[in-house]
Amino acid sequence: MSRPLPKRAMLVAAGLGTRLRPLTDRVPKCMVPVAGRPLIEHTVRWLIGHGVTEIAINLHHLPEQVRAHFGDGSKFGGAIAYSEEPTLLGTAGAVKKMEAIFAGAPFFVWYGDNLSRCDLPALWRLHDQRGGLATMALHHRDDPTQSGIVGLESDDRIVRFLEKPKPEQVFSHWVNAGILALESEVLGWIPPGVPHDFSREVFPAMIAQGQRLNGYRLSEHEGLWWIDTPADLARVQALDWAPPAGSVPGATS
Repeated sequence: MSRPLPKRAMLVAAGLGTRLRPLTDRVPKCMVPVAGRPLIEHTVRWLIGHGVTEIAINLHHLPEQVRAHFGDGSKFGGAIAYSEEPTLLGTAGAVKKMEAIFAGAPFFVWYGDNLSRCDLPALWRLHDQRGGLATMALHHRDDPTQSGIVGLESDDRIVRFLEKPKPEQVFSHWVNAGILALESEVLGWIPPGVPHDFSREVFPAMIAQGQRLNGYRLSEHEGLWWIDTPADLARVQALDWAPPAGSVPGATS
């Protein structure tokens, strides 16, 4: 029998969004409006709609805007805690700083500048069935040179990482979608108080030591929309799509 879906998640949302300037000079990247709501609100609603009730968000640029919008999370049906980073700690360093929240039980990590309708129960089932310490959602990208690519075996095991490969280095079109299911033991692989990244440092080190990491291939329906540039934002804004949580029973409207 599969374990129940984790109730806790970390939203990594402290990025500066420099390629979206001047918009991000006055709005944090995670608060850029998409389909009538801040970008990160779509993910908060998606998580809470799937029963994730405890969410941590890291902050750096214009943190007061995020706090003012979400408060303690109760109006969205969950509880939200914040972690301010005077110095950016990277995707893994941000999670390590909130270790007290995540120790002792599995949890999700979701990069806050991406949108997806990731089927969290399906991701979790694969993670639970395959075993190992981590499962990463993967998106098939025609041009993966601006992403972190992974090499996969037939049993979904990830055996290789490469960040932003040159065209001649591309060995896969499956890229890190920035949605992770993690066992709490992963926290032990992250050094405290220093910048550290999952795909550049933590996961390659784990693979080198024989730890199992899995890849969950997102379907076309689940999708992944990243918002790194004005062109990305325009493309997402032009889509005729409802906020993802709209299709999840129990989501707060």
